[in-house]
Amino acid sequence: MPVHLIATLLHNPISFRLAPLGYNEATCLHTDQLTMAQIDAVVVGSGPNGLAAAITLARAGRKVVLYEAKSTVGGGLRSAELTAPGFIHDVCSAIHPLTLVSPFFKTVPLTDYGVEWVYPPSEVAHPLDDGSAVMTERTVEATAAGLGRDAAAYRRLMGLFTANAEALFDELLGPLNIPPRHLSALATFGPFALLPAMQMAQWVFREERARAQFAGMAAHSVLSLNRVGTSAFGLMLAISAHTAGWAFPRGGAQKIADALAAYFISLGGEIVCDFDVKSFDQLPPARLKLLDITPRRFADMVQGQLPALYSYLLNHYRYGAGVFKIDYALSAPIPWKAPEVARAATVHLGGTLDEIGDSERALGIGAHAQRPYVLLAQHSLFDDTRAPDGKHTAWVYCHVPGGSTVDMTARIEAQIERFAPGFRDVVIARHTRNTVELEAYNANYVGGDINSGVQDIFQQFTRPVPRLNPYSTPLKGVYLCSSATPPGGGVHGMSGYHAAMSALRELL
Repeated sequence: MPVHLIATLLHNPISFRLAPLGYNEATCLHTDQLTMAQIDAVVVGSGPNGLAAAITLARAGRKVVLYEAKSTVGGGLRSAELTAPGFIHDVCSAIHPLTLVSPFFKTVPLTDYGVEWVYPPSEVAHPLDDGSAVMTERTVEATAAGLGRDAAAYRRLMGLFTANAEALFDELLGPLNIPPRHLSALATFGPFALLPAMQMAQWVFREERARAQFAGMAAHSVLSLNRVGTSAFGLMLAISAHTAGWAFPRGGAQKIADALAAYFISLGGEIVCDFDVKSFDQLPPARLKLLDITPRRFADMVQGQLPALYSYLLNHYRYGAGVFKIDYALSAPIPWKAPEVARAATVHLGGTLDEIGDSERALGIGAHAQRPYVLLAQHSLFDDTRAPDGKHTAWVYCHVPGGSTVDMTARIEAQIERFAPGFRDVVIARHTRNTVELEAYNANYVGGDINSGVQDIFQQFTRPVPRLNPYSTPLKGVYLCSSATPPGGGVHGMSGYHAAMSALRELL
C-alpha cells in the first residue's frame, strides 16, 4: 500500500468497498458450458442451505445444477476486503457453533477441501463494568469455576443437557417430529427451553455474572427476552460451546462456501454464477426445483400458480428485527479492560441481564436501544491471515428494528469503549451496513433479518406456512430450502438437507 494512503487511513478512518474473495473461475460455469443431458434437479441460491440441498441430491446420484445470482457462491458465507486492502472481513456469518454440531456438516469432509478450523482458548467472553469478564469455556466445569455461588447450578443444568447434546441437536435442527425421535432428551430440555430467558436466568441463577452470561447467549434469538421460548436459544448455544466449540475457519467464512462448492463439483454437480433466476422459464427442464429464496420472492416468481390461501400466507410471513453491522480495520488489538476477553473470538457486550433485556425489548416497539446489545468477533487475534502484520479486524453488529436506516455507529462504539477504553484510537477504517443495505446485498435478509424470519414458538416449526411438510409447496417437484424453513437461521445446512430429502422421496 502506498505510504500516503497508509497515512490517510491512520488519521481519517473511511470506508472501502473492495472485491469479494472466492474462486469463481474454479467453481462457476456459463450456461452454454453446462452438461444439459438428464438434469434431475436445479437448486436456486448458493447459501449454506442451497449448497447443502445440492450436495444431498448429488450424493443420491442425481444430476444437479446450482444457480447463483452473484459472481461467487456463499450467501451468508462470504468474505471480502471491506475496509482496506489486506483486511479480510466476514460479510455475514463469522463464528460457527451450529456448523460444528450440524448433522449435515458432520457428513461433509470440509477439511479435505481447505477448511482449517480455528479454536480460540475460550468460547465466549462477556465483559462487565467491574473490569472482569464472564468466560464461557469449552468445559462445563471450567465455566462453572468462574460463576461464584452459581457454579453448582450451572454444573447441574449444563451437565444435564450436554449429556444429551447429540440427540437434542438431531431433534431441534429440523422440522417438528411427531412423535419426537428423542423423547426423553426433549422431555428434559423442553420445560427449561420454553421459559422466557429473563425468568429462567432469575430463577436458576442468584448472581449477576451467570445471569448476564445467559442473557448474552439468549439474545441471539433476536427476540425480547420476556418472550416464551427464548431460553432455548441460550441453552442450545451454551451446549454447543461445551460440546463442539465456537470455532471459525482460517481465512474467512468464504472458505466454508468454497469447500462446499468444491465437494459438490466432485460429486458431479455444476454451478452457474451471475445468473439471477426470476422465472422457472430461465431454468433447464428438471423434475425437481429447490429454492434457497424468501417466501415472498417465491410467491412473485410463480404468480397465479399457487392456491390463494398458500400465496396469502407466503406474503404474510413474519420477518423480525434486523442488524446494523460494522467491520473494522484496527491498528492494534482491542484494548479490553478485562485482559481475559482476548482469549475468546466471540464477545457479548451489553452488561447485565436487565440491560440486555431492555435492549432487546426495545425492538418489540420499533425503538433503537441507546445501549444496544452488541455481538463482536475478533478473528485476527487467532488467525493472522485476516489482517496485515501487526494489524487486526473486528466484526460487530447490533439488533435494530427491521428496515431501519438509523446509523448505530456511535452507540455501538460507546458500548465497545465502555469495556475497552481507547478502542476508537486503534480504528484505521470502518465499513457499515444498515438493514436496507444488507437486504440489497442478500435478498434473503428481508429488512435486515439475518434469520430469514421471526423464530418464536409460533413460527419456528411452521415456517414458511403451517404444513405437514414445510419444505414442499403446492407445485409438484418444487421445494423451499432457505432459512425460512425449519430450523431457521444459522450456518447448519439442515434446511437444505431436509428439503432435499423430501424431494428425493418424491422421486421414489
